[in-house]
Amino acid sequence: MNENFINTWVPNSELGRIRSLREPIAKRRERESKTFDTTHPLAQTIIKAWKAGSKKGSPVDCLVISPAFELIGRQLVNELGKDSRTRGLQSDAYYLTFLKEALNGRQPGLGNLILTSDHPSQNVLDTFSTPIGDHQHYTVVVIDTTAFENGGRLTIDIEVGRGDGDGTFYLLNGDKKLSRKEGIFKDDILAWAWSASGETGQIIHRFNQGQLFKLGITGYSDEEEVCVNAFRAKISVKPAEMNEK
Repeated sequence: MNENFINTWVPNSELGRIRSLREPIAKRRERESKTFDTTHPLAQTIIKAWKAGSKKGSPVDCLVISPAFELIGRQLVNELGKDSRTRGLQSDAYYLTFLKEALNGRQPGLGNLILTSDHPSQNVLDTFSTPIGDHQHYTVVVIDTTAFENGGRLTIDIEVGRGDGDGTFYLLNGDKKLSRKEGIFKDDILAWAWSASGETGQIIHRFNQGQLFKLGITGYSDEEEVCVNAFRAKISVKPAEMNEK
């Protein structure tokens, strides 16, 4: 496409995303003596992208993949118009912004929320799970506050569904990794909240400079079986200038 991008495409059906076409495509490849290596790192990154970010269906996923086959950006075509209007941009200008943000490490479309002075608040509706076997399970939301250069106050208002399982919400710096085998170190936690089933909670954190944050959510239940519950979080930033007034 230019010196920064190589533009290509691959049908989802070729990688097995469309279940009803898996057998016909396999038979066609057998007839034509052709193979398609779905274990290749590029193919694996595309398959991984199906499970990233928004779970809504779309006929085309626009993916940005690094030379090391790392998924660094995702945009659903069906969401392009809405996302453009949310940012107050025309579709072509928004798409260019999407590409630039991917190259700048902001991971657009991969489940992260980008908060700005024009759009300082967003809602998240998702689920969390209790540990699966010996492994901890985290739902992760990346919160991008880099637009607030002078810092501000980050507020996360939490509502937990009435299903089985209470939720624990941990706020971390964006570069912290959540291990499935180990708990979260106390020194890594910026703030946290625990909310029982059907109840609410709140996290407030003041920061001096815009950055990426990571919200990790995991469940707890007395039940022996794995429990899944829903949560809603309103995530907002009040700029430092407004906090001073």
